[in-house]
Amino acid sequence: MREPKWKICDIIYGNASEDKTGQGNEDRVFDMTATRRQAREWAIQMLTAADMNPPEDVDLFIETFWNTLATYDESEGGVLVKGKIRKFSEDRVRGVLAEREAIDQKLVGLLDNWELHRLGTVERAVLRMGMWELSRTDVPPPVVVNEAVDLVNWFSTPKSRAIVNGVLDKYAKSLAAGEPGK
Repeated sequence: MREPKWKICDIIYGNASEDKTGQGNEDRVFDMTATRRQAREWAIQMLTAADMNPPEDVDLFIETFWNTLATYDESEGGVLVKGKIRKFSEDRVRGVLAEREAIDQKLVGLLDNWELHRLGTVERAVLRMGMWELSRTDVPPPVVVNEAVDLVNWFSTPKSRAIVNGVLDKYAKSLAAGEPGK
């Protein structure tokens, strides 16, 4: 099991620890060796943190996340992320944060007998990112939905899979049908 899942979210509370290894981060550099899945995990961590503590300066927030991630030693999940994988993750965070209000309006319309504030923070982050990916990228809808279901299963509870799958599937179908306002 990959533990700890939420160590990086210490940036919310300023509890980030220093690199205890005494070594540089050169041997822990992620670029093409990291996967898009890992980039999505980092994006969800940032989006969850941003939902709980909205950043005034998105650039500073993202840079702080990466710097904090690099301070952890390898056993704590610390890495130095560069290149395309970092950009992939940042694109999702910047896109969701920039369009959050519009995404939330669409999301509310897709939640049957449920209110947005009743969703867990992780579920909101995963749904927002999934909706952004479906409408703003060329990633195939089944891939987006599957990744979102896997992410919510990893960061939240297995019970959350059903709502994420149902909402994103409904949204993907509405986009495919070209429904207005979707």
